[in-house]
This record gives sequence, structure tokens and C-alpha cells, in this order.
Amino acid sequence: MALHEKRKDLDGEKRKVLLQRLLSELSCLDPNLYYQSTSQIAVLMRAYIDGDAKLVQEEHHLMQGLAPRDIEVLLSLH
Repeated sequence: MALHEKRKDLDGEKRKVLLQRLLSELSCLDPNLYYQSTSQIAVLMRAYIDGDAKLVQEEHHLMQGLAPRDIEVLLSLH
């Protein structure tokens, strides 16, 4: 496996962990989140990432370019 491929795999794992953390934060802010569809949660998460989420530069970089549909797919893999 090439170094570039390993880096992409590592970034993917970091992204999944970060999404879970953000989902947990968002759930604390909105207890009704549990009852929303995955697509609605993905839209809310994208807005949270763009707005109030406290992310360091590396985390911003990991989330950059993720559309709500991408977030939805990543969330559904858990």
C-alpha cells in the first residue's frame, strides 16, 4: 500500500471519529436530534461545522469539502 493511500485511510478514520464527536456535541445541544432522519442530521451537522463547532485547523481541513450527502454516507457506515 502506497504512503498516499495510507494517508487517505488515516484521514478517513480521523474524519469518522471527528464526525462522531460532533454528532455527540450536536445531540447535547438538540435532544430531539435522535428522532431526525440521517439526511436531516447531515444538514444540521454541516451547518454546525460551518458555524458554532469549535474545530482546530486540522479538523477544519478534514471537514472541508464534505457536503451533507458525504456526511450522511459517513454517518450511515457506523
